[in-house]
Amino acid sequence: MENGKQNVLFVNDVDSEKRVYLYIKRILDIACSIIGLVFLSWLFVVIALIIKIEDPKGKVFFKQIRIGKDGKKFNMYKFRSMVVNAEEKLKELMEFNEVEGAMFKMKYDPRITKIGRFLRKTSIDELPQLLNVLKGEMSIVGPRPPLPREVEEYTDYDKQRLLVVPGCTGLWQVSGRSNIGFYEMVELDLFYIRKRSLVFDIKIIFKTFIVLFGSKDAF
Repeated sequence: MENGKQNVLFVNDVDSEKRVYLYIKRILDIACSIIGLVFLSWLFVVIALIIKIEDPKGKVFFKQIRIGKDGKKFNMYKFRSMVVNAEEKLKELMEFNEVEGAMFKMKYDPRITKIGRFLRKTSIDELPQLLNVLKGEMSIVGPRPPLPREVEEYTDYDKQRLLVVPGCTGLWQVSGRSNIGFYEMVELDLFYIRKRSLVFDIKIIFKTFIVLFGSKDAF
């Protein structure tokens, strides 16, 4: 027990009791990522052109080291929604962090570009993560993959988020996203890991589409 919380997960729970579910989930991840990449290829081209028009010298895609299942590092892909030197400017903004715990969120982050604000609002910036899903580094549904600096602040209890493959969307995103603090996010992720099933995943995916159209929680 840590910080008054009892550990709720064990590696064996994840590795043995969910084998059929995990096998089907992986097949669906591969199918969905391929279909998504093919049918959304036109949108990738449009977004790339718009990003280049706004900032001809900047890159279209942004890759960032994230922590996946069992603490393994991988490069997560996104459309670039911030200025080129965003990481360097982060230190100047840490005092304006609007959430507690091992996470940084700022509603009016000055590093976000004009097109980037739209991309984030609609979550279009996340679409390149379909490549991560195809590679098996991420799943369509699962806990969001944290940054290395965030994991450094994790307690053993928090690290249980890393027992499963991270996802593009999850219970946190459809439950309030940026309006939910770090500790609530951890609880939502652990609840998902305990209860996850194909039916639960499908519900989260459908709710994700509902949240995307009209959500005021993303920033």
